[in-house]
Amino acid sequence: MWQRSVCVGLLALALGYLCLLGPELPHSALWHLSASLLGGLRRARSLEARMVAAWQAAIVQPGRPWARVAVGVNACVDVVLSGVKLLEALGLEPGDRRNHAVLNSRQDLKEAFAHFMEKGAAAERFFSDAESFHHIAQMASEYPGAQAWNAHTCLFILQLYVGGNAALIGQKLATNPDLKILLCGPVGPKLHELLDDNVVVPAESMQERDEFHLILEYQAGEEWGRVRAPTANRFIFSHDQSNGALNMLEVFVSSLDEFQPDLVVLSGLHMMEGQSKEMRQRRLMEAVASISDIPTDIPIHLELASMTDQDFMSNIIHQQVFPLVNSIGLNEQELLFLTQSASGPHASLTSWSGVPDVGVVSDILFWILKEHGKTAERASDLTRIHFHTLAYHILATVDGYWGNQVAAVAAGARAAGTQACATETIDTSKVFLKAPLEFVTSQTGAPAKISLNPDEPVVHWHREGISFHFTPVLVCKDPVRTVGLGDAISAEGLLYSEAYPQ
Repeated sequence: MWQRSVCVGLLALALGYLCLLGPELPHSALWHLSASLLGGLRRARSLEARMVAAWQAAIVQPGRPWARVAVGVNACVDVVLSGVKLLEALGLEPGDRRNHAVLNSRQDLKEAFAHFMEKGAAAERFFSDAESFHHIAQMASEYPGAQAWNAHTCLFILQLYVGGNAALIGQKLATNPDLKILLCGPVGPKLHELLDDNVVVPAESMQERDEFHLILEYQAGEEWGRVRAPTANRFIFSHDQSNGALNMLEVFVSSLDEFQPDLVVLSGLHMMEGQSKEMRQRRLMEAVASISDIPTDIPIHLELASMTDQDFMSNIIHQQVFPLVNSIGLNEQELLFLTQSASGPHASLTSWSGVPDVGVVSDILFWILKEHGKTAERASDLTRIHFHTLAYHILATVDGYWGNQVAAVAAGARAAGTQACATETIDTSKVFLKAPLEFVTSQTGAPAKISLNPDEPVVHWHREGISFHFTPVLVCKDPVRTVGLGDAISAEGLLYSEAYPQ
């Protein structure tokens, strides 16, 4: 790269001498030399640097920014540690790789962890055995302290963070000093200590004990027996009763009258999978009734998360949850599970192979908004979906309801590049471009072929009243932390979005 920069510098010097010493040269010759110099300067910059510069220019504040955002209802303390090292410390050896909807034993834990580690996919599961879970959690919290004197022999590093999608989104939004954030969820003393000072927690939302989730992270290329992770990611498990029962949902909704938010962000429905089917169904209907009480002039964003029960997902789609919200955030695993649960397009696809195909993703997003989104004939408020995967993001919106989406999708991509690498700004030496440079916009409709231009990385296309905004993501080479990345992306995308008054 430095050789190219030197050549461009010499070319600039030579052009300066020609302009000074050879004024009789034809203007056309000088113009061609100038164009060559500018082209050389542009090529000398990496694709990554050009994309970062383009994002910075595109990220502008919305005309009507949010002032007060209410977030609920799942919150916990995340215990983040090396998944391989913890399982080794528990005496678990790699073996079969098998998905489990619910973890009932350590055997289930190791099989599910290996299954998702091999795919490099994020997942979250409920651990049904309370005694076994608390033993694992206690071991995770106590062992590093005994080994802190010797980093070389420490089996894993324990770190405590704000956890739960709602709390993570609230924490990310709270970094903006112009925003006031209300967080409702089961907030214990440790979580309250970790929260930003800009986050308001109602007294009714406080509880004596924290809920802990274990976040087992792994790095790209890390091995456990014959399992090798293709990308960095995490496996989450917990025995969380408060969040699982959505205990704070009614407190959350009742707090809105006093707080008067401009935007409501809701998450935690996936936590109900740990409940019995009867309890889950009853609580879902109660949740629908509570959400219905939120004034219709306040936009609601629903953040989805990893789920395993297709009937439950189908109920969320069809039993009035989707029509009650204006916006949805989800990743590639959740999108595929959604279309499988509701027999949507590409439902026969069992899993993604590498980077999710843009045309396939676009087809599913289009179907969700066409079948479950707002139309003149349908009583639904759903008009926006923010899809995020490792390599790229897409914002799909029904025309006429949202603005500033170029800035929103660019801001989400910027957040992915900074949070994963734990840097204030994107360090182009620590990231790389993984998105396809060419793709088609659909695999079922009339597709357009897109060629990516790093100087204009936000691409727009339109399909039957729905707009799509696509941008690549600069993937961190050595991610510091993967948990909460999707929540940070959704939060940043919402921060720059503008909901038009209806």
